[in-house]
Amino acid sequence: MHIPDGFLSAPVWGAFDVLALPALGIAARRAQRGLDERNVPLLGVMGAFVFAAQMINFPVGPGTSGHLVGAALLAIALGPAAASVVMTSILAIQALVFQDGGILSLGANIFNMAIAGVLAGYLPYRLLAHAHRASAIFLGGVLSVLVSAAFAFAELAASGVPMPRRLLLLSMGFFLVGALVEGAITLAAVGAMERLNPHWLRAPEQKTSPALRWIAAAALLLAVAGILIASRYPDGIEHLAAPSAPAWLHAPLAGYRVHGIESPWLRRSLAGAAGLILIYGACLFAGRLISRRSA
Repeated sequence: MHIPDGFLSAPVWGAFDVLALPALGIAARRAQRGLDERNVPLLGVMGAFVFAAQMINFPVGPGTSGHLVGAALLAIALGPAAASVVMTSILAIQALVFQDGGILSLGANIFNMAIAGVLAGYLPYRLLAHAHRASAIFLGGVLSVLVSAAFAFAELAASGVPMPRRLLLLSMGFFLVGALVEGAITLAAVGAMERLNPHWLRAPEQKTSPALRWIAAAALLLAVAGILIASRYPDGIEHLAAPSAPAWLHAPLAGYRVHGIESPWLRRSLAGAAGLILIYGACLFAGRLISRRSA
């Protein structure tokens, strides 16, 4: 889902870099209304959990994989404004530290997943949860992926990336499968959170419960051990084109690996653990900054 550098033309990535800034400013302002110091740690824990889950690719077709986006999950747990801030923090760390998604195309990735994906994931929950909550959560997960993918395909097409019809339809089919899996995972994750704390989505002041420790432990388990079962196949976007990023954009933990260590598992596990710390810190910093301005 992350678009690397070299895929988008300068006018396209430049336009989305400019567009993402005011969109994030609006999200940060709206997040001030419902955020205080008591639930700031939730932003860090949820950000770390989604980052860890995104590290694990699962097969969605022959030679193709997908991974959790987490936009709907964040939107339901945090609200859409705070979710956009957390997702942006994740995307920025992934681009700068792990070379997962480009730096020049960061604005496009933020718009696709942190803005459009979050809103698409939250809208069904907002409109339909009172009628059939489980269906609303599942649909939110599905739409968050489909909308993000649709914008990514549109940006690639506008940049002149060759997309043969057969390959395009195949990639779209893979994203549909991934979207259905996203919906199922989102529904299961929300259900697990509410079993840990029945007041999770109804009382913000109770979100600093021991449930946070369980979510943090799950994030650590995913980052350190989950990579053992992760698929090595590329995702649908990478099937369309595969230019390499410019050398000057090389990140310190590119490919989610700590270089200089022989064990492949240890390389990825240490990188995953480092990512959890960085994401938690970035989300905590952003949350405290927003909550202090609100106060």
